[in-house]
Amino acid sequence: MAHAKKNVAFQSLQIAVLTVSDTRTPETDTSGDALVAGLTDAGHRLAERVICKDDVYQLRAVVSKWIADEGVQAILVTGGTGFTLRDTTPEALTPLFDKAIEGYGELFRQLSYEEIGTSTVQSRAFAGVANRTVIFCMPGSTGACKTAWNGIIREQLDARHRPCNFVEMVMTARPVDTACGPRG
Repeated sequence: MAHAKKNVAFQSLQIAVLTVSDTRTPETDTSGDALVAGLTDAGHRLAERVICKDDVYQLRAVVSKWIADEGVQAILVTGGTGFTLRDTTPEALTPLFDKAIEGYGELFRQLSYEEIGTSTVQSRAFAGVANRTVIFCMPGSTGACKTAWNGIIREQLDARHRPCNFVEMVMTARPVDTACGPRG
């Protein structure tokens, strides 16, 4: 990690993974597999993994359950962020947010441009915070999941990353020692 603070301990988070798809199964969900591998390799714990049809109300139900669960600190959502009629993840989940994380989508598209060129404009990757749970939503391709995890999310869910990360905000037990330090 390029910007790690040496005297801050790693904090393992409980992270839920949601794959939004009308066709994927546990055997064919390579995007969900990539996210689970990334989070567990980093030292986090998988709270739960669900594959859900691209339906606004089913998506809200699954994510709302995790937002209300104090044991889940982060949610990773893959799929449903494109422009087809069935892509409804932004419409389903943004109403649940207390705050949007505007920079996530911007940075994701910047990183994605290096890999897929102008096709990245068709990504509606987005993120937000709800009830002290951070939610990152990304396209459904395995490559997009790896780009999001390795290029953004991994560091933002690591308490050692500086100057700031989301760990302090999502941990319910205070104080949590993070690279951000006291704010005042």
